[in-house]
Amino acid sequence: MLNVKNKELIQALAQTAEKNLIAPELYSEYDVKRGLRDRNGAGVLCGLTEVSEVNGSRTVDGVKTEIEGELFYRGVNVRDLVDACVRENRFGFEESVYLLLFGKLPTKDELEEFCELLSTLRELPKSFVRDIIMKNPSPDVMNMLARCVLNLYSYDKTPDDVSIQNVLRQSLQLIAQFPMLAVYSHRAWKYYHRGSSLVIHNPVKEYSCAQNILHILRRNNRFTDLEAKTLDACLIMHAEHGGGNNSSFTTHVVTSSGTDTYSAVAASLGSLKGPKHGGANQKVTLMFESIKKTLGSHWTKERLQDYLYKILKKEAFDKTGLIYGMGHAVYTKSDPRCQLLKGFAEKLSVEKGMEKEFELYNSVAALASDMVPEIHKNHKSVSPNVDFYSGFVYTMLDLPQELYTPMFAIARIAGWSAHRMEELTNGNKIIRPAYYCVKDHQTYLPLDERK
Repeated sequence: MLNVKNKELIQALAQTAEKNLIAPELYSEYDVKRGLRDRNGAGVLCGLTEVSEVNGSRTVDGVKTEIEGELFYRGVNVRDLVDACVRENRFGFEESVYLLLFGKLPTKDELEEFCELLSTLRELPKSFVRDIIMKNPSPDVMNMLARCVLNLYSYDKTPDDVSIQNVLRQSLQLIAQFPMLAVYSHRAWKYYHRGSSLVIHNPVKEYSCAQNILHILRRNNRFTDLEAKTLDACLIMHAEHGGGNNSSFTTHVVTSSGTDTYSAVAASLGSLKGPKHGGANQKVTLMFESIKKTLGSHWTKERLQDYLYKILKKEAFDKTGLIYGMGHAVYTKSDPRCQLLKGFAEKLSVEKGMEKEFELYNSVAALASDMVPEIHKNHKSVSPNVDFYSGFVYTMLDLPQELYTPMFAIARIAGWSAHRMEELTNGNKIIRPAYYCVKDHQTYLPLDERK
């Protein structure tokens, strides 16, 4: 434990460290793409990929035009994947995983064989739950996921083998095991720190990933078909989103060093944990809790607009000036995932008797789309992103908020795995962007001459 003197020393040293600021105008002077983005906020091209394509604009004859958002997995429109599952009344996350990993849609026999393979890989190593998850639980499931992944290295007979066959085997195991790692970690923390009863359900071989999540999460193992199909759609839509998103880019960067699969995935989990990336859906949920608490159940659009104005003016909620779930780095006119998820949210709200709350979400989206560009003086269109409705959907599915971001990870491990194998197959250099140093040189002084 730190004593008072040491705490004061750390505080003083922190104040010194905070003075090391770089003048913002230097980024323009040296033409540095801050955050690997151009002046319009678009990502700077730094690699090639076949895994997925994210479109929010189209350039014709040098003129850039905003378009309705598009997302493709290996050239297949995600909307087609989701729509096919609805039309054929089946689950589709496993099909999306196959497509992302192998670059083609599976035949019926290939898909059945692949689902059976994933089912056999769901089993965790003997005593892993007891020795790793139960002994030192954490309130943050993302932290536990990273620890579990790193510990799995010790249970692997060939952890450092980076051949595609071995990395594929490791990736498939992680894809299959992530639901258990996340739910069991949450159960363990609640048992030790909140006094909840400890119920550990084993996965069912015949269930899809979405079905198994609800099965092992709920004490009575019960769920409706709509609940499972909605969660499955969420997993499909969160499985991948281009090589430039922060966690997938992390996968490429760390993989390029030649490190093992477990280290690469743990690094990606650390990226996804951040509230600017995977934690956004939880911020949306907290924002709506604040809206409902302030306005009550008999809200009007006029009062709602006034409250959103206060949020944008940093006078309400967390006073950041942000309406969470609105806007995206690539999509402007629309986020295709949001449009798809909105349809599932509407159906689920009817089943759950939460139509009034669904109306509240729609009203915020409509009002904020006009208010955000106006208040922030932004010329770009602003629309709700996938995080806007995902928190609401997770609430209706009775998922604990601590599992919101881990649900993102359960899906995105598919995309990370595809990007890792792509980097190993095509990359032959360590990723090393340059930083320009703007610190003036200084003369070294002997210790006794310093003031």
